[in-house]
Amino acid sequence: MAQRDGTATSRDPRRSLSVIVVDALPVVRAGLTMLIDDRPDMEVLAETGNADEALEIVGRLRRSRVVVLVGLGLGGQHDAYWLMRTVRERFPAHVILGCGGNADATTVSRALFMGADGFVDKNIDPVEFLQSLRRAADREMVLAGPASGSVGQIAEGLERRREIDVRLTERERQVLSVAAEGLTAREIANRLGIRERTITTHLARIYGKLGVGSRLAAIRIAARAGLVSVGPAD
Repeated sequence: MAQRDGTATSRDPRRSLSVIVVDALPVVRAGLTMLIDDRPDMEVLAETGNADEALEIVGRLRRSRVVVLVGLGLGGQHDAYWLMRTVRERFPAHVILGCGGNADATTVSRALFMGADGFVDKNIDPVEFLQSLRRAADREMVLAGPASGSVGQIAEGLERRREIDVRLTERERQVLSVAAEGLTAREIANRLGIRERTITTHLARIYGKLGVGSRLAAIRIAARAGLVSVGPAD
């Protein structure tokens, strides 16, 4: 049994599938932990509601078959998508499974684009949920829940995001993401620690690359592709 304070414990050799549960809601984390730990072939190594703590936990692991279950409701500057992308970049051997409730195709495709190996909806049957964890651990692409019927739309969203991702530099994507919060150029500059004139230059280049004439149009394109979230961060 894993400790519940965010510290991973030694593995029970009888349990072949290890899971890290990351979700913003304590009750959800507790429920998922009880469900998973009840299976003889699974164990929860740790659970947390903080992305930075989750990354630290994953960094201490020395195992090749670990599923990092990430709730998409994880907000803040380091949100669920940041965690997915960071784990994928730093620890590519681990499996990342997004988890949410009634997620639409855009949300699911964004999670996949950021590095998730699949998605499970919290509304599915518990037996199907557990089977999805096993399939993901076996390196299968998992789409379980209402959004699984929108495979074509999800694939289209992924392709659109890849196109935008290739066109824009990392800094330009960062500027666009912050701009989507409704901040002014000066506020964006303060957030990113660069000059306001540099921000306006980045925005102009973004407009040109996306073929638009305004910030609102650029944000709309990026939001439809699921590359940014519109509105202030939680």
